[in-house]
Amino acid sequence: MSGKITLADAPEGRMVKVINIRGGWGVRQRLSQLGIYPGDIIRVVRSGAFRGPVYIDVNGNGIAIGRGVASHIEVEEV
Repeated sequence: MSGKITLADAPEGRMVKVINIRGGWGVRQRLSQLGIYPGDIIRVVRSGAFRGPVYIDVNGNGIAIGRGVASHIEVEEV
């Protein structure tokens, strides 16, 4: 994996860095409540079968994020 992709497309087991959060105020607000900000390092735990949620570990917390929201988070592999 090289360059920017979205969190929804990141492979399982990889460490990625949040580069940008696209979307409006609601998306940014929701992600800030979850503690996800540009510059954070995230581990993709599971990428959900059948296009389900993306399970991640960020700052020591396990979080499930829907694919719609995950598609607004631009990441790159670390």
